[in-house]
Amino acid sequence: MSGPPQVLQYAHSNRRVPSAADRQTMTRDPRLTLNARQQELLEWVQRDGFVTVDDLAAHFDVTPQTIRRDVNWLADMNLLRRYHGGASLPTSSENVSYAARQRMFHDEKRRIAALVATHIPDQASLFINLGTTTEEVARALNRHHGLRVITNNLNVANMMSGYPDCEVLVTGGIVRPWDKGIVGELAIEFIKQFKVDFAIIGTSSIETDGTLRDFDTREVRVAEAIMEHARTVYLAADHSKFGRPALVRQGHLNQIDALFTDAPTPPEMEETLAKAGTQVFVAE
Repeated sequence: MSGPPQVLQYAHSNRRVPSAADRQTMTRDPRLTLNARQQELLEWVQRDGFVTVDDLAAHFDVTPQTIRRDVNWLADMNLLRRYHGGASLPTSSENVSYAARQRMFHDEKRRIAALVATHIPDQASLFINLGTTTEEVARALNRHHGLRVITNNLNVANMMSGYPDCEVLVTGGIVRPWDKGIVGELAIEFIKQFKVDFAIIGTSSIETDGTLRDFDTREVRVAEAIMEHARTVYLAADHSKFGRPALVRQGHLNQIDALFTDAPTPPEMEETLAKAGTQVFVAE
């Protein structure tokens, strides 16, 4: 049996490796987005887990050198990993950077968020947890009235505190610098004081058997408390989350009342969804 695949170090004399400052610029500048080929390449890797350079070159009708340049660029952005002859998902123990996730599937997340917002009535009480999709839901709720929102997401709190007729409560706890999420025991104890109408949560992975997974144990513990203390739980997740590897168990679809996504769920999940009793809403 051969050993683990070796990470490729492609040598291009005219290619400068991005510095830390370059990467910060990449993540901040909205003009630096993926082109159509890179977006499809990334979706392919997320769907299949691993894809070869030769298959990608044949599919896109470009040279292997062009694909390697795309792979190098995406790997520099921590969106995938380079391997000998191909590319794979990032490891199951490390998520894609927050800034990169803000740009990935942005249109899909906006459509999902708009659909979720139609299922939230005025005067409702809500938990909204961490994630770029849940932040889009918060943005889509800007025309609602009389909302009472409890969140461990400072981005959500900052956004929704500016809405008229919206009361925002923020948990205590440890603030993560990269995404302004609040985690830890103080956040959990705060959440346990309430029973809200709706929880709007995100996840990093939905496995075929219905298991939900994420990357940060402390974030998962807060999400568990949120699900336990809501009468109705809505999961907002784009199609890239199906079958994606992630490390920590967050729960199961049988704890989710409705899943909001942007594409039909994989056929192999039909039985799982039926047993879980989870409604599925697809944002066309």
